[in-house]
Amino acid sequence: MTEFLRIVEALEREGVRFVVVGGVAVILQGSATDTRDFDFVVDRTGDNPRRLERALAPHAPYLRGAPPGLPFRWDAATIRRGLNFTLTTDLGDIDLLGEIAGGGTYQDLLPHTEEKEVEGHRIRVIDIPALIRAKRAAGRVKDLYHVAELELIQELKAGRRPPYPEGPMFDEQRRLERDDHGRE
Repeated sequence: MTEFLRIVEALEREGVRFVVVGGVAVILQGSATDTRDFDFVVDRTGDNPRRLERALAPHAPYLRGAPPGLPFRWDAATIRRGLNFTLTTDLGDIDLLGEIAGGGTYQDLLPHTEEKEVEGHRIRVIDIPALIRAKRAAGRVKDLYHVAELELIQELKAGRRPPYPEGPMFDEQRRLERDDHGRE
C-alpha cells in the first residue's frame, strides 16, 4: 500500500478528482487479494487534466510496454485526447482510465462510490455493487474470482450468512449445522 499512498498523495496535492477502481478497490472493500498496479477513473473535464499533469509529471510517467525512446508527452492536451493510459512511473504502475466497462466515466461512477479512510486519506472508492458490475463486464478470469469474493463480502457486510458451496466436502458441515439447530 505504500506506493498506492504515495500516488494518492501526489493526486491529492494537486486536487485531482478520481475514483479508485480495480484491484485496490477490491482490497479496500475487504479482499485479501494482491495487485501490481493501481487503477483510477479520472475526471477528464474542466481543469482536472491539468491537475493530473502536474500531479504525475515529477514522477516520470511513460507508456507501460512502449519501447524506450518512443516520443510521449505527458501534458493536459495528451490527457484530453486519450481515454485510458497505462503508465509506468517512479511511484509504480498506474492505470488512468477515462471510463470502465460496466461502470462508465468518473461522473457515471460518482453516485456508486463511497469514501474510505486509508492512513489519514479520504479516498473515493467504487462501491461493491458497481465493482461487481465492472468486474463482470471485464470478464477476465481474475475478475470473475473477484466477483465471487465481492459477493461473499457483500453478504457478510449485510449480516447474512452466505450459503455453503455445493459438493461433498461441504455436506458434513451442513449436517453438523442442522444437528446444532435441532438441539436448540
